Amino acid sequence: MTNYRRIRTLYADHLGLARGKYQPAATAANGEARFCQTAYGLTFDRDLLPVEGSGLLTGLPDMVGHFDADSVRPGWEADTGIAIVDLTDSKGNPIAVNGRNALKRALAAYAERGMTVNVGIELEAYVFEKDADGNWVAYETPGAYVYSGGVSVDPAGLIDQVWNQAEAMGIELESFNSEFDCSQFEMTLRYNEAMASIDDLFLFKTMAKEIYAANGYLLSFMPKPVDDRGGSGLHINFSFADADGNNLINDASAEDGLSKLCKQAIAGLIQHHESLAGIMAPTVNSYRRLQPASLSGYWANWGYDHRGVTTRIPDERGAAARIEFRMGDCAANIYSATAATLQAALLGIDNDYDLPAPEELDCLESQSTERHTPDNLGAALEALSADTALCQAIGQELIDNHVGIKGQEWENYQTYINAITSWEKDFYMEFV
Repeated sequence: MTNYRRIRTLYADHLGLARGKYQPAATAANGEARFCQTAYGLTFDRDLLPVEGSGLLTGLPDMVGHFDADSVRPGWEADTGIAIVDLTDSKGNPIAVNGRNALKRALAAYAERGMTVNVGIELEAYVFEKDADGNWVAYETPGAYVYSGGVSVDPAGLIDQVWNQAEAMGIELESFNSEFDCSQFEMTLRYNEAMASIDDLFLFKTMAKEIYAANGYLLSFMPKPVDDRGGSGLHINFSFADADGNNLINDASAEDGLSKLCKQAIAGLIQHHESLAGIMAPTVNSYRRLQPASLSGYWANWGYDHRGVTTRIPDERGAAARIEFRMGDCAANIYSATAATLQAALLGIDNDYDLPAPEELDCLESQSTERHTPDNLGAALEALSADTALCQAIGQELIDNHVGIKGQEWENYQTYINAITSWEKDFYMEFV
């Protein structure tokens, strides 16, 4: 830490926001940073709620962020190192409503069964710039088209700035390209051990948003910020390995190359489809993206190399075999979303649910199932709360906190039901 003038300690809160503080390197040497636990009672508009884990009615207690010198890495601000902290209460007990702690519990459950988890994340976002009146409008990319690059896609050269900074931080990008709609981009991080991968994603998203902001642009991961353009998703790719590093998704002896374990995990995601939406798609705006014929993870189905389904099995086999879960969006806390995905898959492994046949219809005009994500955030929170098995697996305290905060969002929205409203843009766009 002597290489830095200051350390910026960070954690992802219940909303997915990067909270933390700056500390002089000398005083950060003890590897601790203290925060008020009542941050877990805040909404986007700073309303403070007495929800589970907030401590609002018990004196607004401290929580302690722990890190060690080896975990500090170069940041994106001058003379500043960054560290992701582990959050406990003052007695050393993990903060139950913290998503990173929920992911730790999920990974420990797999470890008990002799498995490690590897994860790779794809995320999508729009770029906005200010017009003459100071309003956010879509970034002008007149020559853009899907899977393109260069100045026609990014005339301000912002991709290069983010890419260079990611490399300096030791974050490996697999790709960065324009998406289907103008001013929309897809970013994919390298496949890695689950916690390392999600930590990198959290830092990458925070860094990228701040670099765009420093240049006068808004990088927004809002699920559906523009009415007449596509939504932005979060795709979680994952696989399991045994003690020898063998990919347990793969089975060369099976006709389709997939193991029984893989099929059980897929069945778990389908079994808990409706309730997963409450975690994976946690805003009012999320349900403008989750629609029929939107290639967004709406239907409770799975398929081989099929982008119309929610659980897609890419065509790679062997070491590259994996499950791609396509329901989520980047308004989710990435730690909680990954924990929920893995816990639903594990419930399938443990309970051996029935697996429906793979989807063979187009999912644009027809599909083989009538089950789909709930129609709105309120219904999704009800489905999540009713799924006791999934709630207990993720952590009931985290679920109670999440439902309390997000339930208030839903109530606040009720008087603003319209097209993509000014309420949605004012409430989410700057934060997500």
